[in-house]
Order: sequence, then structure tokens, then C-alpha cells
Amino acid sequence: MTEDAPFPNGNSDQMASPSYRLAALDQDFLLGDSMRGVRFLLEYAKAEEALRKWGVLSTIVVFGSARVRPDGPGEEPRWYAAARDFGRLASERGGALLNGARGRHNVVATGGGPGIMAAANRGASDVGAPSIGFNITLPHEQEPNPYSTPELTFRFHYFAMRKMHLAMRASGLVIFPGGFGTLDEFFELLTLRQTHKSPPIPIALFDESYWRKVINFEALVEHGMIAPADLDLFGFADTAEDLWRVLEAKGLHAVE
Repeated sequence: MTEDAPFPNGNSDQMASPSYRLAALDQDFLLGDSMRGVRFLLEYAKAEEALRKWGVLSTIVVFGSARVRPDGPGEEPRWYAAARDFGRLASERGGALLNGARGRHNVVATGGGPGIMAAANRGASDVGAPSIGFNITLPHEQEPNPYSTPELTFRFHYFAMRKMHLAMRASGLVIFPGGFGTLDEFFELLTLRQTHKSPPIPIALFDESYWRKVINFEALVEHGMIAPADLDLFGFADTAEDLWRVLEAKGLHAVE
């Protein structure tokens, strides 16, 4: 055949080949190992764009167990109620209800799941304030709680990028009782403070008796693992009001 003759079998094989897909629309390519860095960037950029659109300039991050229930056993009802009270109080006093050119400050941000996270988001919702949910895809799916602002509810695959978003706007950190996940988040941000890799974020732990049973902070000093001054990086509180006072005493700035 001549050079200009029609393809005898057409070009359907070429059109159907995965290599011919537009890269941005090729899910197999985007989910492959070579694109892990791109996916990491996308998880950063998507949440960042939405937060900027909503004028979120700073956050108060609330960590705590996903297992706590308002009608659960032991101290769970008290922990849940206090987290809800704090979400309301922080939203009213911190600047989350502001809008316009001034932006929003001290917006409640959580991991977006149930338990303590849901309680804090619920408190913000009680007073009509926006709040953020940074959810994570887990083997046993963790769905977002119904109280975070839908447009500010995100889902992450990478724990590292989720933690970065939780940390990068934080003007305060509140830690309620929790397990491995809560300890991981607490100590990661505490390490950033100790090593001066983050601004001086005030940190408050709720329920001093719980935390002193779980962690022997003084033993770390006794064995020379931390400096005595490191214990001043955080304070304890047993009510929502006390949490706010500890944060303010350690440098939190409310915006009126």
C-alpha cells in the first residue's frame, strides 16, 4: 500500500491502549508507584485550596479517642460533653465566626471521625461556626462525623499529609483522653515544639488524672530523657473553661 493509504485494520488498538490515555485521566497511572509524590502533592493542594477559600487563617486542633461515646461507660460522657463545650466555647471566643477580609481564626479542627472528634465539631456546629474534619482512609473505613462543615471535610490516604494539615495552621492544641492514635499525634506535635520546628503552639491536656496514669512525665525528666523545662510545653485542665484559660496563658490569641 502507499504511505497515504488507509490503515487496513484501523487504529482501534492504538486508541484503546492505556498509554494513549490522557495522563490526568489515567487512574491506573495516577495510582501507580511512580506517582506517589504527585498524589502527596494533590492531598496537600486540595485541602489547602478549600481552606484558603473559606478564609481559615488559624485553627485550634482537638485530638482524642474515636471510641468515646456520649452514653459510654465511666468517664466517657464527661469527656464527650467537655469536648463539645470546648468546641462551642472556642468557636465563640476565638474568631471562627468572623468572615470577610479579616479571615477566620482558631477554627476548630479535628481528625473528622467519631468520639471526641465528633464532640468538638458538634460544639462548633451548635453555635453556627465552621469546623474542619481531616479524615483518613483506614482498612476498617472511618466515615466522617456529621458535624464538621461539609466543604471543610477532607479525606486523606497519607497520614503524613493529614498531620501536616493538622499542624500547619494550629494556633492551639487540645488533647483529650485517647489511645495509640492520640498519643502519636500528641507526641509528634510536642516534638515539633520541643525542637523549635514549629511556632510556640500552646498545648492543653484534658483530665490530668488520666494523663498522669497513662504517662509518667516526671520519669522522663528523672532519667534525663527530657529537660525539666519541657514539662512547661503543656498544661492540664479539667473543664472546657480551664482548657481555654490554659491556652490563653500559654499564648493563644483570640480575634474579636
